[in-house]
Amino acid sequence: MNHLPSPFTRHAACGLRRWLRAGALGVALAAAAAQATPAATQGDVDSPAPLGSAAWQQGIEAWLDALAHAQLRGSEAGDSNAMLLRPRIIVGRLDSRLQLAPCARVEPFLPPGTRLWGPTRIGLRCAQGPVAWSVFLPVQVQVWGPAWVLKRPVPAGETLTAAHVEATQVDWTAYRDGVLVRPEDWLGRQATRSLAAGQVLRPSVVRAPQVLEAGQTVRLRLHGPGFELTATGEAMAAGRVGETVRVRLPNRRVLLGTVVDAQTVAIAL
Repeated sequence: MNHLPSPFTRHAACGLRRWLRAGALGVALAAAAAQATPAATQGDVDSPAPLGSAAWQQGIEAWLDALAHAQLRGSEAGDSNAMLLRPRIIVGRLDSRLQLAPCARVEPFLPPGTRLWGPTRIGLRCAQGPVAWSVFLPVQVQVWGPAWVLKRPVPAGETLTAAHVEATQVDWTAYRDGVLVRPEDWLGRQATRSLAAGQVLRPSVVRAPQVLEAGQTVRLRLHGPGFELTATGEAMAAGRVGETVRVRLPNRRVLLGTVVDAQTVAIAL
């Protein structure tokens, strides 16, 4: 979710039109959006809501909600999961010490590089008034989506089964390492530490079970451009599926490979 898609999506434009018809505030979008949907960004409002009022805040929320939906759909990281996510916008307040000159029309805008994810800020600038001014407004963008939580405490090293968890919805922005959505990402894996009931399953709290022991003889699958060979070797350390381990060949040469299962290590040449 590294960028806002351009041009502005139809969903975003419709959301803004609804806002303008409601008379909340005459708002222009960022430059790319203005070029894409001029009718939606040039609406005239006879009685704009006062800056900071409930109606004004609802308008900002509607604008950001549309942008957040557009951003989620355009995300490379979200792929199919993006359709399952629901943004929720919480608009903060301007610093009470600010003394802003009167303004007939305030434009919200996204500062360059703004990511609508978690705590962030948007810009506000006076587009029609005796004095030009620009300020920043804090906002919180929650993004709610599917997750799994534990129904009971789990000790470190215990293998997770379907009986351990239940499906729920959580704010994805609250978890830096993401959340596990697919059952195959946690089913049959072990808790990395003692976990409390209600804990959200994330990549950092589960790991694949150990399948290799140090000194174990393993089958090597050596592959490269246009060929694949098999051999045997000795695992030099314990390993889990997906981990990298060192393997000693019969000629004493040591290679790095990826654990495939309890008997196999894949090595790219």
